[in-house]
Amino acid sequence: MFDLLDYGHIKLLKRAKTLGEYLIVVVSTDEFNWKEKGKKCYFSYEQRKALLEAVRYVDLVIPETSWEQKRSDMHEYHVDTFVMGDDWKEKFDYLEEEGVEVVYLPRTPEISTTQIKQDLK
Repeated sequence: MFDLLDYGHIKLLKRAKTLGEYLIVVVSTDEFNWKEKGKKCYFSYEQRKALLEAVRYVDLVIPETSWEQKRSDMHEYHVDTFVMGDDWKEKFDYLEEEGVEVVYLPRTPEISTTQIKQDLK
């Protein structure tokens, strides 16, 4: 999703980049966020994409339009390692069936986009 990009996200991206040569970041579209997750983003998909493209660790940003697309993305982009924050632990283990290593990285404990939004209200 990457709604409000914070330094916790940057640390996660930096760690993810060390696990491979090419870092592809999948960002949920506005429609997917609303329809499947019930979330409205502050920044549009295009704005969130541009923010991530400006991060030096990110090589490519692609849209996420469905949960099912993860399987096909693994093959289309020849992914060896799938990385996610550990708040999603075990949710994507099924991708190992596609021959992909699944890694859950610890989140930065002192920062939370949800908390930032609450504080700003």
